[in-house]
Amino acid sequence: MNMRMLKEWTPNRSIVARIAVTDGMADSAVSMLIEAGHEVDMDPSQLDGFDAVVIRSATKMTSDAIATAPSLQLIGRAGVGVDNIDLVAATNAGILVCNTPGSSTQSVVELTLGHLLASARHIPKADRDLRSGNWSKKALKGTELSGKRIGFIGFGRIAQGVGRVVHAMGMEIHAFDPYLPADIADEQNCVLHDDVDDVFRLCTHISIHCNLTDETHHLVNETRLALMSGIGADGTACGNHLVSCARGGIVNEKDALEALENGRLSSCALDVFEVEPAGDNPILQHSNFHGTPHIGAATVEAQYRIGFEMAELLIGFFNGETPQSVVNRAVLN
Repeated sequence: MNMRMLKEWTPNRSIVARIAVTDGMADSAVSMLIEAGHEVDMDPSQLDGFDAVVIRSATKMTSDAIATAPSLQLIGRAGVGVDNIDLVAATNAGILVCNTPGSSTQSVVELTLGHLLASARHIPKADRDLRSGNWSKKALKGTELSGKRIGFIGFGRIAQGVGRVVHAMGMEIHAFDPYLPADIADEQNCVLHDDVDDVFRLCTHISIHCNLTDETHHLVNETRLALMSGIGADGTACGNHLVSCARGGIVNEKDALEALENGRLSSCALDVFEVEPAGDNPILQHSNFHGTPHIGAATVEAQYRIGFEMAELLIGFFNGETPQSVVNRAVLN
């Protein structure tokens, strides 16, 4: 490992490294770290004096937070998105940032599919009506996913996993992803578009799978939702449906609510919100909205994989290995 930009690290005689875990970690992963000789603090009051920190989405590693932890050598993001980490500040401080990009893929794929099916068949509204004593059988006529076009905003591992399933169900796949090689899109039976607006014009079902950046903040807004036709490729008046299990802030929630209210959107399903917890967000009260509290990776299997991958990453790092999932590789140059 090129250690020129990493802080000098001298192991304690009784432990290899001090690792802070701020947002929880699978017990088996913690045991791995302890058995490897590391000290693990599951409830740190501050980060000064720690060699590494493992975070999820709740902890924000801002420039100020990074400045208070001069001994940090590695920030481990147990999950995929790193928008809660100031990568510039971490890089300038010589701190590696690593994630676990593949561990939660299947879990998020399945949750996305659950939201898509729930939207098309009015499952959340049917459940609420049933619990209220209303037998709304005639009012809850849904539509099939088969014969419709689905548009993916971002077409990485998760979107491709969803795409394989919905293609088998009979959906036509479209995507906007400026970083995706055309041959991969072809392999996945996906029509790749250069203009994100074209995806909204063509598709009645939109699924969000991109990172939150300055460019993608409020990418889904009133203007783009207004482009959707509500008519499926098979000619069915299926309405327009939006699902996001990616990152809060990509969907402009005020615009999505307005689109629900004026009928431009037939349904909106979110697992992520611009402000979390979502609290009294007014979109939660709309009858054609259903949501989940950022549980895309919240399965037994994903949490085991995430913890195992992160523990292996940390053990290898403090044995002198360069992690494969370094996000800010400039630190190594």
